[in-house]
Amino acid sequence: KEPGIGQGGPLNRAGSISTLDSLDFARYSDDGNRETDERVAVLEFELRKAKETIQALRANLTQAAESEVPMQERKNFKSSPEIQEPIRPLEKRALNFLVNEYLLKNNHKLSSITFSDENDDQDFELWDDVGLNIPKPPDLLQLYRSCGSCLSSPKETVDIAVGMEADDLLELSTTKEASQTIEQTQPTAVVQELEYQISLLNSEKQCLAEQIKKLQSDIEALKKKNHASVPVIPPSEKPGSDEVSLPDHVDNGQYLDIRGTDSVKGTTQQECVTNSIVINTNMDSTPPPAETQSTHYTKLKSQASQSKVPVQFDRPNRKLSPAFHQALLSFCRMSADSRLGSEVSRIADSEESVMLMLGRCLPHIVPNVLLAKREELIPLILCTACLHPEPKERDQLLHILFNLIKRPDDEQRQMILTGCVAFARHVGPTRVEAELLPQCWEQDSGTYHPFNSGIYNENIFKINHKYPERRLLVAESCGALAPYLPKEIRSSLVLSMLQQMLAEDKADMVREAVVKSLGIIMGYIDDPDKYSPGFELMLLALGDPSERVISAVHQVFIPAFAAWTTELGNLQSQLIPTLLSRIEKLLREGEHSLDEHKLHIFLSALQSLIPPLFAVVLQNAPFTSRAKLQGDIQPIEVTRFPRPASPLQDVATIIGSREQLAALLQLYDHQLEHEGTTGWESLLWVVNQLLPQLIEIVGRINVASTTCVHEFSRFFWRLCRTFGKIFTNTKVKPQFQEILRLSEENVDVTAGNGILTKATVPIYATGVLTCYNQEEDRKLLVGFLEDVMTMLSLSHAPLDSLKASFVELGANPAYHELLLTVLWYGVVHTSALVRCTAARMFELILRGMSEALIDKRVAPALITLSSGPEL
Repeated sequence: KEPGIGQGGPLNRAGSISTLDSLDFARYSDDGNRETDERVAVLEFELRKAKETIQALRANLTQAAESEVPMQERKNFKSSPEIQEPIRPLEKRALNFLVNEYLLKNNHKLSSITFSDENDDQDFELWDDVGLNIPKPPDLLQLYRSCGSCLSSPKETVDIAVGMEADDLLELSTTKEASQTIEQTQPTAVVQELEYQISLLNSEKQCLAEQIKKLQSDIEALKKKNHASVPVIPPSEKPGSDEVSLPDHVDNGQYLDIRGTDSVKGTTQQECVTNSIVINTNMDSTPPPAETQSTHYTKLKSQASQSKVPVQFDRPNRKLSPAFHQALLSFCRMSADSRLGSEVSRIADSEESVMLMLGRCLPHIVPNVLLAKREELIPLILCTACLHPEPKERDQLLHILFNLIKRPDDEQRQMILTGCVAFARHVGPTRVEAELLPQCWEQDSGTYHPFNSGIYNENIFKINHKYPERRLLVAESCGALAPYLPKEIRSSLVLSMLQQMLAEDKADMVREAVVKSLGIIMGYIDDPDKYSPGFELMLLALGDPSERVISAVHQVFIPAFAAWTTELGNLQSQLIPTLLSRIEKLLREGEHSLDEHKLHIFLSALQSLIPPLFAVVLQNAPFTSRAKLQGDIQPIEVTRFPRPASPLQDVATIIGSREQLAALLQLYDHQLEHEGTTGWESLLWVVNQLLPQLIEIVGRINVASTTCVHEFSRFFWRLCRTFGKIFTNTKVKPQFQEILRLSEENVDVTAGNGILTKATVPIYATGVLTCYNQEEDRKLLVGFLEDVMTMLSLSHAPLDSLKASFVELGANPAYHELLLTVLWYGVVHTSALVRCTAARMFELILRGMSEALIDKRVAPALITLSSGPEL
């Protein structure tokens, strides 16, 4: 039997032992009946304890019911929130139990002992001591995490007192002498009868509690606005069946309630018993065909939407009393008392009610799903957040979405971002700004400040979330949501947010995502005033210490920014000239100590602007209007352009398609070769302004700086390969050759600053002459190096420019034989000065050269040099 509860704690059944208060020593004699007397005494003790158990149970329940706050006082508490409702005895005992349980679980044993001593009228080892009519709630930690939603509200808990009929315990009211006689004759039967009476009391108590809660539920349902009464169809009209309508339990939506309507007016007790559970005796184990399922679904939907149409259930042809039906159905273990039971018992029959149900259930589902599988909840959360009618619930759901996973990995972030984009497409820019963006900001600052009429403070956000994955989610969401935001927010709020993250965040991956999102913003921004901030952002990002951030700048930000400046008409008039002027200023200020890092930043930006510059030249050419995609168009060679760093730097992507680019290239080559550049303003700017300025800058570079030489060589190589061979041969090479006049008077021996001693030589040799590798190109390179070696040797000029050329070319094994050809020319030269220069060059290229070349070409050359008269 279940233990009873008294004032002193649980009253467990005592063992069959003798106690001083249960033994009557006067009855003992020497006739050998001591064993029987002892057994009777023990049964007497157990009977007394059982009676005390029943008394304690009745007192406990009665006291709980009597201590209930009167209805008028509860109304006063409800109308005056500042007046706190006093704690009830059952609530106090429940809280005491949970507090003691929390202290024990967290190793506060001394505090638990002290707490138990202060509440010595309660047994903390058994929850049933709190009250038999109260289910045990979760522990304090779970209540704190779920804000107490799992624990039923005290106002929903009903304490009842159970009364007894006088005849139920007739045996208990007899005198002690009569009890002893019964115990001596039939002790086992008495104990069994007592246990049976206790079980009856417990059953009656549970049934009454269930009926009270059902009554309260039905009373609340009757108070709803759209409640429909239950129609009763006489059995004579529908023989063998009952028509039971589905009552509308309205919570801003329609529901099908399966909890029963046994207290609705006009409904008989027999109908309530029938409605308490849905039984379909015609169900088959095999699923119906697709057509039948579709018809059945349509039928159900029609029935749910029109509550006036009754639903028919089969009635068994039996004659059972309603009480028997109720008792029989009580063995169906259903629970509609808890929050979850209430949700399960109500079936939504409209889209709005489904959204309301999901809005209530999802906050309780998410914490109980494994972190690795929570992305499976994203579709449910998003659909509910899109369609839920309550703004507060939508805000809570979006908060759950962004806080779904504490440290989302790459795949999980992609799912969340995909959901955000789907949400934005569905709800539009107004709700994205009002509902979705605040969740982004709360990931960092925890506080969102509304922006009125586009006025905001750029410094209100503090990006300080401790997990970089969460800050990364914010950075990526700014770019993903950019197409769906109002343009004022996009070019002000979001831009400022990303700018702050780029300057302050310490994680490389976060700054990388910020740069990519900034690039996306640049693809949608249309405010010309944002050009200067965009340029500064480009320089700031290029100065980042992380290579992955710089790579993102070249792959995403610069192409997007260049596309915008092209639309503004600023690419040739502002962006490129500004970078060139920055380089010139840097060279002027660092004649003795050049800041090579800043030079790399400016030059790398210029290099990434070559593809959009060439696209501008093609799109503004005289032949652009004549370009046709039909006809005989030669495909573009694979090696026609340098490999782009990203698709955004592919000229075909900038132009629009590879077919359109092929048509323009064919007309471009024909125009350069046969018609010239007359009237071609964009190309004339490149030829007459850009190239001369670049060549002048190259001449001011210190030739000993191998890094600068290499950077400019790569820049000219990409420039020539992008603009094509005809442009290189007709526009680039002539300008270099005009400056590099290979004659002795071109070298000022006394000043030592002739053009042949500058970085122009290695940059022209390695950046222009090597961009094409046909036979005539290689011959031109060999001839240029031979002439430079001869001129510098005969003029007694420094050999730094020649050394820089050999070092840069020697890094590529493909040019080793070409360099050995140049050196052999010097070895067999008639001038001893040239032969000495050749000998010095050998030591620069031997490192990294193959053994075959050393044996075949180097060794004979060195032997020839060693046999010369100068040694």
